Amino acid sequence: MRVAIIGAGTIGLSTAVTLAAAGHQVTVIDPQPVSGATYHAGGMLAPAAEVVYQQDPLFPLMQAAGQWYPELVQLVEQHTDVPTGHQLQGTLVVAADRADAQHLSELMDYQVAHGMSVERITTREARKEEPALSPRLAGAVSIPGDHQVFPRQFSAAMQDAARNLGVRFVEDTAVEISGTSVVLESGDTLEAEQIVLANGLGAAAVRGWYEGEMPLQLRPVYGDILRLSVPKHLRPLVTKVIRGFVEDRPIYVIPRADDTVAIGATSREDGRAEPRVSGVYDLLRDAIRVVPGVEECDLLEATAGARPGTPDDLPYLGRINDRIVVSTGYFRHGILLTSLAAKVTGEIIEGEQPSIDIEACSPLRHKKGNKS
Repeated sequence: MRVAIIGAGTIGLSTAVTLAAAGHQVTVIDPQPVSGATYHAGGMLAPAAEVVYQQDPLFPLMQAAGQWYPELVQLVEQHTDVPTGHQLQGTLVVAADRADAQHLSELMDYQVAHGMSVERITTREARKEEPALSPRLAGAVSIPGDHQVFPRQFSAAMQDAARNLGVRFVEDTAVEISGTSVVLESGDTLEAEQIVLANGLGAAAVRGWYEGEMPLQLRPVYGDILRLSVPKHLRPLVTKVIRGFVEDRPIYVIPRADDTVAIGATSREDGRAEPRVSGVYDLLRDAIRVVPGVEECDLLEATAGARPGTPDDLPYLGRINDRIVVSTGYFRHGILLTSLAAKVTGEIIEGEQPSIDIEACSPLRHKKGNKS
């Protein structure tokens, strides 16, 4: 079957690899692959640590995605020698002061109540695992099942795997869907029996695939993120993902195999696409409070990415009609939910019942007049 995938972030790339491996003829359309939210993402695979109160419909999606991630990584590794950046060392969540420790304790109770595997440990035990942690921490939790992937590296691996599977890449912008054709900005058209809209915020700019008002209510939620180089005498700074609460502000420090760490991430909806000085300051201050050695690292990069948010923070995932599948709006969980997006979209394209209930993710749920 000829399938056109609009968007070459992790969602589009993983879907392309999945469908191509199943024997479909796949074309991926994107003017700048891996230049959107994927490029700036932290890459934490954290179905437990990323839990947010009162977002219960997300939990089964996140847990399923975590369980399915090794399958996706294995599939990619079968078709490329490019490293995926997938690391399984687990996650530590720490609290900077007594109030943060109370927050951490309440969050742990909530996680356990929802069937998640988390373990309270002493701060001494946490520092034994990660000696670079501050001696002034007030609480710690271990989540061995929360892992990470380096999104830029994983995307490069998926691109290579896709090409090796025969996927065609077209570096152009899809502006319209007309019948079985995707109309490109250049004026060219591509024919496809199935079309997947997986281009994040850009999905709302593609014309012709819906009737009446645009059904997707996407908004950009910006996040500042830093990349630091760890000096030789401190390597490795940390070996696990370190998440923390500092005066109730979230912070994370993510180690990479290339002797760098990522620090993030703020969340703002001010429409400003460049990293904010205040955000960079807050991230560095809070990271140093949790991992003091951060102060000795070299600042390589400060960037800001726009996550595609929805009104209820659930993704838009599902079939619109007999030709078009929408897969966008993954907000803060885009890297984690990549495995779910690829698996479910593949099942939808092949006419199978999805392996998980995605009724709450209907792409039409926010359309004016829709009561489903």
